[in-house]
Amino acid sequence: MRLTFNKFLQLMVGISVIFVCYIIVLNYNHPYIGAGVEVTDQKEMVIVGIEPKTWAEQKGIRVGAIVEEINGEDPMLHSPAVDYGILEQVYTLKINDGSDVMEYSIPTSLISYQSLFIIIIPLTVLALCFFCIYFVYRSNKVANLRSAHFLNIFLLVIAIAYISASGSSRADIISRYINLTLFTMVPVSYLHFIYQYFKELGKPLFNFNYIKFGYSLTIINLLAEIAHNMSIIEFTYNRILNLSSFLLMLILTFVLKFTGLKKIRYSEQSYIVKVLIVTNVLAFTPFLLFYVLPYIIFQKYVFSPTFLSAFLLLIPFSLVYQFIATKIYDIEFLLGRLRYYSLLAIIPAFIMVGIMLNLKENNPSFYPIQLSVYIYLALVAVFYIKEIFDYRFRLKRFSEKYNYQDSIFKYTQSIRKASTLEQVVSELKQVITDVLIVSKAYFIEVDKEKNISAVDPNAKNSDYGPYVKEIKKVSVEIGKIIEVDKGFIINIGETDDKSYVLLCVSILNTPILTRDEISWLKTLSFYTNVSLENFLKIDELMQHLQKVETEGQNPGWLTKLLFSIEEKQRSNLAKDLHDSVLQDLVSLKRQCEMALSEVEVDSDKLKNQLQEMNSNMTKIIKTTRETCQELRPQLLYDLGLVKALNKLVTQYQDTVDFDIRLNTGNFTMNLDIDTQLNIYRIIQELLTNAQKHSKASSVLIILVCIKDKIVLHYEDNGIGFEYNNMNGQSESMGLSGISERVKALKGTITIETSEGNGLKIDVEI
Repeated sequence: MRLTFNKFLQLMVGISVIFVCYIIVLNYNHPYIGAGVEVTDQKEMVIVGIEPKTWAEQKGIRVGAIVEEINGEDPMLHSPAVDYGILEQVYTLKINDGSDVMEYSIPTSLISYQSLFIIIIPLTVLALCFFCIYFVYRSNKVANLRSAHFLNIFLLVIAIAYISASGSSRADIISRYINLTLFTMVPVSYLHFIYQYFKELGKPLFNFNYIKFGYSLTIINLLAEIAHNMSIIEFTYNRILNLSSFLLMLILTFVLKFTGLKKIRYSEQSYIVKVLIVTNVLAFTPFLLFYVLPYIIFQKYVFSPTFLSAFLLLIPFSLVYQFIATKIYDIEFLLGRLRYYSLLAIIPAFIMVGIMLNLKENNPSFYPIQLSVYIYLALVAVFYIKEIFDYRFRLKRFSEKYNYQDSIFKYTQSIRKASTLEQVVSELKQVITDVLIVSKAYFIEVDKEKNISAVDPNAKNSDYGPYVKEIKKVSVEIGKIIEVDKGFIINIGETDDKSYVLLCVSILNTPILTRDEISWLKTLSFYTNVSLENFLKIDELMQHLQKVETEGQNPGWLTKLLFSIEEKQRSNLAKDLHDSVLQDLVSLKRQCEMALSEVEVDSDKLKNQLQEMNSNMTKIIKTTRETCQELRPQLLYDLGLVKALNKLVTQYQDTVDFDIRLNTGNFTMNLDIDTQLNIYRIIQELLTNAQKHSKASSVLIILVCIKDKIVLHYEDNGIGFEYNNMNGQSESMGLSGISERVKALKGTITIETSEGNGLKIDVEI
């Protein structure tokens, strides 16, 4: 039966679960003592070290005490104490501290301070690693990538190496071999994953021989451990070999990644390598500085390896995150923060250490209170100084790679020179691709029904198709941002009927947008929206001007406004004539009539003159009233259009020698006063034209309502004319004014005429 990667992984997970159960039982049966021993030349076993907060410290065991019995036997027969120099796997213990001989019985228990570091935390890490393994396994079912399998193996290696450390610290032989093998395999399996991952991307970073070398080191360390158990090599040398091998592989890992970065520094994968390098630095530096190097040089360590190993978990978790998540972290931003806060932390760290060193524990009861007060005051001072520094010197706290303020300034300067909407969008694309980890940007228009109405010519359906749902969501608000797996989508502007969206993507899974980047993008979107609105307003104005040009000399709204002003002036003039001239004429006529009644009968000549004056004033009064009526048809305001037209026709019929027929029987539409006035003036102009030019004997005027339209038909049997050849003469005939009024009412006019065939005019409003 062929052993596949998946089956091998399942087998290893099953063995790991069994081994974890074994470690739990081991920890229960053999609680952690926390004492180091050494055999002297006199063949005495002496306590040489006590770890803080362990069982040995709690019982008051002191350095220099002599171990007389372990488990009721000679201590020289106890293998963990002799071979590894640790006092573990102990049930009973007899110790001579020089003044007294003490016997101890070690109780079996899983509950202690050390359990947090040797059981609870390792089990938690194992559970997290199992979860990540399951997640990667499920995500890789379809693709079946070998790099995913190697990632799962690496996760399993680092988790079991961590949990086996507790068994190794108790000198358990099984745990020791497993811990040694997996501990040296951590950097090797890590390198193997990186090699396979970049090989699948088509960008191999280094040669596979380096991985072979790493596995060879693991075998050498395993053989050295066997030699130690055979009493060929001392444990101290063996441990130095283990740590040196680990250190060598770490250095090799860094060197290979830096050289690999030079090979692909111009490719999209270079960012991933930077992430890996930074993650390694953060994960391995504490372990190297505070355990590996001090032990190799001084055979002592600053912090416990169990505590420092927790930092190594940054590597698997960051790898899993990058492998299966839709976003990667922006390393430049994180490094900027780390540099800034690391610098700030130096001064308060020295202050607090100085306080704790100089503040003597004279009063144990109040020492914690005193220490808390001093540290509190120190932190207040540090935060206050930080605020002053930030304000005075404008320290750049985060990434200096992206100068957001400068990019906004350059963008605003560039769009000042833009003359079209396309140029503004092009400048926006350029500034985003220059500043962020974005390789392409596509401009997309979305209508109010949230349907994509236009797409960037450079965009294929495969480029924006996976993000249609997000594009529709982002179109509801200017500056709204939705992050996707390989970029983000931002609304950069909108009008009454459209929203404008920018899809920014990269070949890689892009970093999570920082607060500064989100604020910067929103600012750009609002600047862009203002520019878009300006260009759209300019386009609307240009279209309107073109429409005005096609309509003629004056647009319809202007013509209507001019006619309204004209009617207003006519109304004012009619009121002035009626209230002044007409009233004076009426008063003068009455005075003349009174004078006639008082003149003597024999004054015939004077009487005739007065009668003639009275008759002339009567004619003037009539003419003035007709003029007032023509300027402001009061009947139109009082009784409506139909009554006013009937009176107008009656007035004309008294003065012209042709027959006028007016048909308004089917006209029942309610119109505003401006429309009524314009129709009245059109008919008035037609009658005046017939009186002056037509020489007709019959005139027909029909005003009717057909559905929602007003139809005015005029017809006479006059001499007619050639309309196409009239030019300036048509203005003298009033047709130009009629056409302007029809246009002001957003209507159409049709004129049919020729010489000798009369005139027909149809108006539809």
